[in-house]
Amino acid sequence: MATTTIDSPASPLTSSGVVLDQSERAFGRLRPSMDVVDDAAALRRRMAEDGYLYLPGYLDRDQVFAARGEIVDRLAEAGHLAPGTPPMEAVANTATTIKFAPDLAKGNAPLHELLYTGRMMAFYRHFLGGEVLHFDYTWLRAVSPGKGTAPHGDSVFMNRGTTNLYTAWVPLGDVDLDLGGLIVLDRSHKLDEIKRTYGARDVDSYCENDVDATRYASGEKWWNGALSDNPAELRRQLGLRWLTTEFRAGDLLTFTLYTLHASLDNRSNRIRLSSDSRYQLASEPADERWVGEQPIGHGAAGKRGRIC
Repeated sequence: MATTTIDSPASPLTSSGVVLDQSERAFGRLRPSMDVVDDAAALRRRMAEDGYLYLPGYLDRDQVFAARGEIVDRLAEAGHLAPGTPPMEAVANTATTIKFAPDLAKGNAPLHELLYTGRMMAFYRHFLGGEVLHFDYTWLRAVSPGKGTAPHGDSVFMNRGTTNLYTAWVPLGDVDLDLGGLIVLDRSHKLDEIKRTYGARDVDSYCENDVDATRYASGEKWWNGALSDNPAELRRQLGLRWLTTEFRAGDLLTFTLYTLHASLDNRSNRIRLSSDSRYQLASEPADERWVGEQPIGHGAAGKRGRIC
């Protein structure tokens, strides 16, 4: 199904510092799926077709702002916000370079209530058709002005369990094009060659016979999981379109393990807040790096050596 175009902002959109082609053939708007939110079979068909579901306004906006409030208070206390500005606006201190901040999710009761109870868990039980397990690790992003996230798929970070695993990207506040939200490469989950090659790699796997094996084993050195550092060239090579929208607090964007995505650069003076959380059927195997009271994540305990 064709997606509508996005009105061009005053200046070109960029991702990873690269100007994106905003012509209709290269760039468009995410398709909303609230029209089928009560029909699990229709949701599964649409996910299979598009590789994502965009549900504007599905989550409780007040809950989102409660989670945001806890986060900005911590950011202010740590000196990441501009002095004298309202914390809820998350205006960045010009000296801050914060980007990935999972510690802001720890002990954050409002955020955990938003992501792991209520409407979020009800959605995944409905969509997956059974009891749901969520990863215990929460990927919290507090992206200061500058470059966004490079194009990647989630499989390279969490493919040791079921492939029937879904990411929930949640904007923790309103995110316009200048603040720089997520962009999804339309129907990229159907690219079998990329799934078979790039998508089968594991960022925590390393060659034991490599000269830098000990550095990889300790986590001192590792591959960052990016498919490309040039989202414009990647799109051109694959012949697909980048899709996004101006997100609002309460929106939910969920996508497959193989859906390629990135983010727009943050061209504002604010910190962009969002979370990534993961959900699967409880009956299927889970990646051991991301579950338990103290998930091992990408630490040394999660590394796997192999002979190359």
